[in-house]
Amino acid sequence: MQTETKIMLDENDMPDRWYNIQADLPSPPLPPLNPQTFEPLKPEELSALFPKELIRQEMSRERWIPIPEEVKDIYRLWRPSPLYRARRLERALKTPARIYYKWEGVSPPGSHKPNTAVAQAYYNAEEGIERLTTETGAGQWGSSLAFATSFFDMKCTVYMVRISYEQKPYRKVLMQTWGAEVIPSPSTRTQAGKQMLEQFPETTGSLGMAISEAVEDAATHENAHYALGSVLNHVSLHQTIIGLEMKKQFESIDEYPDAVFGCVGGGSNFSGGSFPFIMDILNKKSDVEVVACEPMACPTLTKGIYRYDFGDTAGLTPLLKMYTLGHTFVPPGIHAGGLRYHGDAPLLCQLVDNGYVKAKAFYQNEVFEAAELFARTEGFVIAPESAHGLKGVIDEARECKKTGEEKVLCFVNSGHGHFDLSAYDSYNSGQLVDYEYPSELIQEALKNLPEVESI
Repeated sequence: MQTETKIMLDENDMPDRWYNIQADLPSPPLPPLNPQTFEPLKPEELSALFPKELIRQEMSRERWIPIPEEVKDIYRLWRPSPLYRARRLERALKTPARIYYKWEGVSPPGSHKPNTAVAQAYYNAEEGIERLTTETGAGQWGSSLAFATSFFDMKCTVYMVRISYEQKPYRKVLMQTWGAEVIPSPSTRTQAGKQMLEQFPETTGSLGMAISEAVEDAATHENAHYALGSVLNHVSLHQTIIGLEMKKQFESIDEYPDAVFGCVGGGSNFSGGSFPFIMDILNKKSDVEVVACEPMACPTLTKGIYRYDFGDTAGLTPLLKMYTLGHTFVPPGIHAGGLRYHGDAPLLCQLVDNGYVKAKAFYQNEVFEAAELFARTEGFVIAPESAHGLKGVIDEARECKKTGEEKVLCFVNSGHGHFDLSAYDSYNSGQLVDYEYPSELIQEALKNLPEVESI
């Protein structure tokens, strides 16, 4: 039995290719649709928002996509990231399970998001794009894109969901320190923002609203492109460096997980950690259980429906086949701001629909309870988003205590919680409210889904 607590890879062991799960899916993903015609989107129709290489990656069914040397050079600032054995947590739980976590909080912005931000900034810079626009919820993605664009001498405009802008001011400062302009969304900067403020003057905002603003900004200005931090195929592709490293680390200690957990908002960190293991399931080499963990306040996978829907509130983006709560859904202002999105990555949703991925939803108080147990045993104060995956692992570890099973459990610990201390303060003072989004409000939002014939 191995005794290491921190499992590291040498810099030379960092993967030099991303894994594209589209190559191994039993059936091809359904195509994105043009938002005006509802016809399958042509690659050239995305050129106003994305560089050619990212469009190619979005549509590609090649199994392996090389990582450019310029991207790897920046990755080396923090990659390979460590895999930890959570021995103290195991002892606290009195479980026979062996618990591991992949620690993505070591990146300069403090989360997994730079894995795709650096790649997207690189490909846009290669095409001569001077400015990137984006949205951000909790701020991890906006921070990461600001960080990435600073390496390529590009400008960055971030539309930050208003509730997070107010709850997490230091994320705004971090983005500004890396040179980004940060705007609370919805704003008066765009037509979409003005319309939303006119319709909902007291709104706390949503990722769908912020996406509408960022897309409009990019589409109406020359030499600007849009960058998305989750959901799209190429984003999930770039994040697979997480799971590929995890597999190498498990191999180095002669282990393999029985179950992989992760939090899901749009699905990028979960996809990044789990897709290389799902590859083994699809190729009949493993029966690992894969569990997506989301908030009860935004229960996309557990209460949404599998339909085509817009990726944004204003209906500017292509339609994607995904589990959705409706593009007009406005979630409550829970502290796991990165998990407040109405839909999820189409590739992940297809795997859920096909039965390869299970989904669970948790209340925020039980999530923070898990996060504080983790902090008091393992030392790291983690992001509220990441703590959803941790909660899933803790529940499974407690089941192992009952059954005596010595399972190997792991989760992607996607970021630190240093900018989330006000949320921890609210939890410690008993001010957090467990919110379960009412079914009738979900049904109301679902009434606004576009009528799209099956393809």
